[in-house]
Formats: sequence, C-alpha cells, structure tokens
Amino acid sequence: MGQGKLTIRKVRAIKDPGLYGDGNTLYLRVAPGGSKQWVQRVVINGRRCDIGLGGCAWVTLAEAREMAYENRRLARRGGDPLAAKRQGKVPRFRQAAELTHDSLRPRWRNEKVAANWIQQLERHAFRRLGKIPVDRITQQDILDVLKPIWTAKPETARRVRRNIRTTLKWCQAHGFVNFNAAGEGIDGALPRMPAFKKHLRALPYKEVSEAMNIIDRCGAAPSAKLALRFVILTAVRSGEVRGATWSEMDVEDRVWRIPGERMKTGAEHRVPLSEAALDVLERAKALSGGGFVFPSPVRTGRPLSDATLPNLLRTTGLATRTTVHGFRSSFRDWCADTGEPREIAEAALAHSVGGVEGAYFRSDLFERRRRLMDAWASYLVRSHAKVVALRR
Repeated sequence: MGQGKLTIRKVRAIKDPGLYGDGNTLYLRVAPGGSKQWVQRVVINGRRCDIGLGGCAWVTLAEAREMAYENRRLARRGGDPLAAKRQGKVPRFRQAAELTHDSLRPRWRNEKVAANWIQQLERHAFRRLGKIPVDRITQQDILDVLKPIWTAKPETARRVRRNIRTTLKWCQAHGFVNFNAAGEGIDGALPRMPAFKKHLRALPYKEVSEAMNIIDRCGAAPSAKLALRFVILTAVRSGEVRGATWSEMDVEDRVWRIPGERMKTGAEHRVPLSEAALDVLERAKALSGGGFVFPSPVRTGRPLSDATLPNLLRTTGLATRTTVHGFRSSFRDWCADTGEPREIAEAALAHSVGGVEGAYFRSDLFERRRRLMDAWASYLVRSHAKVVALRR
C-alpha cells in the first residue's frame, strides 16, 4: 500500500479546515467545526466520486489506507466501491419516492398538488418499480412504465416521467445511484410527442352576463353562488377566491390584498374592487364563516372545497360550455376586443410577463387596473340589464 504523506502526529496537529492529501486517492477532510473525516476520491466507471471512509475518532490512518487500497483495486477491476458501501442501505423505489415527496412538500402551494404528485406514481409506477432497490433500476424498467401510456395519455406520461426522474435525482444526490435512468438516455426509445396546449372551455364574453343570471337563479348554497360571481367580477383564480378572508378585504379603499403565500406567483396581488364586487361582499356578510368570506355550508369554519364551483356549473348545465377558470379567458377575450393594453390585462390576471418586457415592469399598474375592472363590471351589469329587458 505504500507510505503516505500524512502521519499520526500530523493528523492530530492539523486544525485548519480544508482537504489534506495522503496520496493514492486518500484525503483527510477537516470541517470548520474541527471534526476530521477520511475521504477517498476515486474514479468509478469514468466518473470521479468521493467516498467517506469514516471519522478519525474511530478509523485509524492505517485502516483508512487499507480501505482506500481495496476500493482502488475494486474500481480498477470495473467494480463499484460505492455500490458495495451502500449494500443493505439502498432504498427501494417506493421508499425513495416517499422521501423525495416529503422533501418537496414545502415547495408546493397546497395539499392537492402534493397528493397528485405521489398519486401519479401510485397509479403508474409503483407496481413495476416500487420494490426494486433504486441502484438496480434500469432504463428498460423506466420504459416498461412509460411506453403503455406515452401516446395514450401523454400528459400523464410526462408527469410520471418527471416524478420518476425527480426521485432518481434525489437518489443521485444522496449517493444511492450514479446516473439517472429516467434521463435523456431513454429519449430515443420513446415516440416524440408534439407540444400542445389544451384550451379550457370558456364562454364568449357576450354570454357571461346570462351565465351569471343562471347562477343567481339556481338552488346552490349562497356562499357558492356568491363565490362564483366574485370569480367572474374580479377575474381571480377560484382557489384564491375560495380561500379569501375578511382580513384581506379593505372595503373602504376598495381593494383586496391577497398575500403571496396564496398566490401562484408567490407575490402579493392587489385586486381593485368594483361596485359590483363590493355588493357581493355586502351580501356575503350574512354568511357565518369563521373569517372566510365564502365559507363551506357543510364544514363549519372551513372554506369552500375545490369541487364546489365545478359542481355548481354542472347543476346549472353550464359545465358543458365553460369551466370555472374559463371565465378568466372570457375576461381576457373582452380585454382584447375592447382594445385594453396587453400589460394591463395580464396584470389583472396576475400573470407574470416574461422576457425583456417583464424586466422593465416596476409597478402593478393598480390604478389602471381599477379602471379596467370597473369597466368589466359595468359591461356585465349593462349586458344583464339588456337581457332582462328583452325577456320582459
């Protein structure tokens, strides 16, 4: 094994943080706190890897040199010292996916996103991959999962591959695998899927007032009808409306301040309130919601569930013509046809404007958006009046 540069006395004397070479791929790593660990830097299958050999408190210099020698010999023969070191500790895919899921959870905005992430793997991947140790998963294993759904369910397939790839990326970061079997290497074995954007159902904006009238006349819970009316008048996403609290509303200044943690963009969004929107809030005061503007009629002190508004559209027969989100599209079409500036419309929808154009924005264009939302509400009210007049 040969004599290295370090000695027992030198190892004890070194105090400054850093990496100190002994030779033959063996190093002493001194952490800022003073702890000392043996580390080996060795090439395995063409890739440089760091292998921890233990702390100096329980692994002697001679023992570290012996372990480094054995690892070098195994690597020269085409073996993988890291795989031998991990034996018995490598998680199976299901366990690794659950650990990855837990690590990602703080980044997601709500439990629905978190639940969907793991459910995609539960439905399409765990049966094939769940019990396999992650370092034994091959590209063919990944293809066996993806091929049956790649063309039949392209969006689902993309998500499943993304989640598998993310899991193996987590495994790679923790030293359980050396490469990502769900990476670019399998692209050639999968049919190319053209990028496409599925357009959600949306009413022509000229029909929105009549839809509001239908909603008002239906027998749904008052909180659900008012919430959907508020979605239409403010052009805000349904989740942000359902979670709205009275503490966010400033009726005197006619503004609704949605905190960043509830926004898709992560930034606070100020929503100007038209007279019609303020009327909705006035009517909502009669509801008992424990702080929520649009409380659940069945779960005391909780907001409306995410299924409430789509169910309302189904009961009124509007679901075949629009989604809840589709009312935002109706608003955007109205903005375009009436010549409203693009940046004002996009700001009203809380869309991020990218590229050079977005880089120059330093304002949320609030006062200009107030005029826009007042005009949108006035249009809906006028249209509603015309519909009523025609019926008489």
